[in-house]
Amino acid sequence: MAKIGFIGLGNMGLPMAGNLVKAGHEVKGFDIVPVNLEGGVKRGLAKTASVGEASKDVDCIVTMLPAGSHVIEVWGGDLLKSARAGTLVIDCSTIDIESARRAHELAAAAKMLSLDAPVSGGTVGAEAGTLALMVGGDKAAFDRGKPILEGVGKRIVHCGDPGAGQAAKICNNMMLAVAMLGACEGFNLADKLGLSRQALFDVVSASSGQSWAVTTYCPVPGIVPTSPANNDYKPGFAAGLMLKDLKLAQEAARSTGAATPLGAEAAQLFQLFVSAGNAGQDFSGIIKYLRGAAN
Repeated sequence: MAKIGFIGLGNMGLPMAGNLVKAGHEVKGFDIVPVNLEGGVKRGLAKTASVGEASKDVDCIVTMLPAGSHVIEVWGGDLLKSARAGTLVIDCSTIDIESARRAHELAAAAKMLSLDAPVSGGTVGAEAGTLALMVGGDKAAFDRGKPILEGVGKRIVHCGDPGAGQAAKICNNMMLAVAMLGACEGFNLADKLGLSRQALFDVVSASSGQSWAVTTYCPVPGIVPTSPANNDYKPGFAAGLMLKDLKLAQEAARSTGAATPLGAEAAQLFQLFVSAGNAGQDFSGIIKYLRGAAN
């Protein structure tokens, strides 16, 4: 079992760190928010007073932070200065590809191994330890990191070179947003046509319109018991985070010249939804906004 430093104990990081403890690892954590640190103690983490303290004398350091600028600040500061040479550093944040690659460069210059390993599955998957992880970095780092990542995820995919994990994540979430909008429009149209939601679900879930957005995360209540629609659209995966990922996808599309008209439309719709005060709602709650906008 490994000695792990975990930096960033928010909604995703806290349960992930707790699952590493459950998997038998020795984990010490740090977060700038005191209540998050206390939450870590309750899950078996050793509390530390700084990034540097969390990074000392460990085999692996995991970061889960809000944005690329935070990752660069933390990795370029006390984290890499305090860690011993050869430490594996894994960033599980969802950030822009340029920042991810820069973080790998900082790690290499400090003689560390590194991975970008953003996650999919939301807070439910984080609590259950069933996240999917999309991993970028060299094969040696991946082989060393996979046994640790198996403590937080059910499916770990090596996507390629540094930054490839972030590329896979933003492509996946752009596709998810488009699929969810399609599911929302389909159920809204069914309501107008007098078709029962259950009947539409029974058809779509076994037909060519099937998607994860329908069968696992159905945006209307009363169909899939575990979907946020049955919990007043509490996240889950917050709309504000989906908008963040869609913006990252559009930034990548512009920089590469890729045509993503549906991704661009999804970004605009989620921007309107979030601007209307819904950043903290689950992203599937956009069905209510679309229903109102259509009336």
